[in-house]
Amino acid sequence: MAFWNVREELSQLNRLRRSYYELLRDELDQYMVQYSLIDSYNNFLDKKIPYPFVKKRELKPRARIPGIEHEWQNSFLVIFVEETIPHVHKKYIRFFDQNRTTKTNLFRYDLIPQLKQFDRDQKNLESAHFIDFLRALLPVDYALLIQRDPATKTKNRYSLSHFHVRIDWPIADAAEDLARYLRYISKDLYEKGDKYIEQIQKKFFEYYCLPIMVGGRRTAAIVAAQFLKRLGCIATVYAGSSESRALIRISERGVSKLILVKIKDSEMDQVIKENYLTPSTFQKYYVLARQNKYGICIFQATYAYTNQARPPDDGKLREIRPDLNWLSVGGQHIIPKPGVWEYPPLPLNFIYT
Repeated sequence: MAFWNVREELSQLNRLRRSYYELLRDELDQYMVQYSLIDSYNNFLDKKIPYPFVKKRELKPRARIPGIEHEWQNSFLVIFVEETIPHVHKKYIRFFDQNRTTKTNLFRYDLIPQLKQFDRDQKNLESAHFIDFLRALLPVDYALLIQRDPATKTKNRYSLSHFHVRIDWPIADAAEDLARYLRYISKDLYEKGDKYIEQIQKKFFEYYCLPIMVGGRRTAAIVAAQFLKRLGCIATVYAGSSESRALIRISERGVSKLILVKIKDSEMDQVIKENYLTPSTFQKYYVLARQNKYGICIFQATYAYTNQARPPDDGKLREIRPDLNWLSVGGQHIIPKPGVWEYPPLPLNFIYT
């Protein structure tokens, strides 16, 4: 039971749109890795401050992340939707004329000088200058919204339509929506008492691989991801925070986290051997930098849902069992540097070693 239509259920027109969206998303993935991880690493280098690498235990489901904010880690929230969000949803996804990416609005936020010059085509993902436009807006508070331009009926064009977008759907409503989908409640949160409400809200955060007390951008990200499911299309949410030091990516496939890791030379030799690579190839395409006998690489953890986090086959109501995990680690890979075309992610058992 999916909340979006798979390719086999789409018209030829919408299959083409899905393909185009996924192609653009692949390119956006590359830049978000660059901005969230590599650029942040360089920020620390420039300040001569040791980079705060993420501990293995922080990637485990139900892990608690230390509540320390790192000033030089890039923070952001980006929402990329396959379709156009209907205006009826503005109550909870706050996009209006006042925060549309127009020259007047950008000038009000003093963003025009950062852009050097403003061309309205810059906001389109197919523009050669889109990345410059995105980079200038990423530090702005709240979220950036990228969606299909409804004016382009004969061509699927996606643009960064709004900035400073607030997510105002209550967490309780998001948790209730998920619990109803998973058949832990039939109507609303209050039907089984206050203790059950608390359990459902904790499990809502666990479903998106976050501890319950996380900060604003990450909470907004998972609330937005849950809300966007009601659109009937796919959407991708990217979040970066100064605490997590990770690129959190939420899509129709679930949750993944990308971080920078230090890998011993001996471990790299093993990866090289298992994947039939040469040392020079691995260094060129996978290693960002060297620190003594370590190589710094990009690591991706993807998470899989357990039976408790999937709708029951029989559709019957069930009780939450707080002791059972809703997530497991589904995949662990070293991924190539942004811009590398010919080499794939490489399996690496990092979290549990």
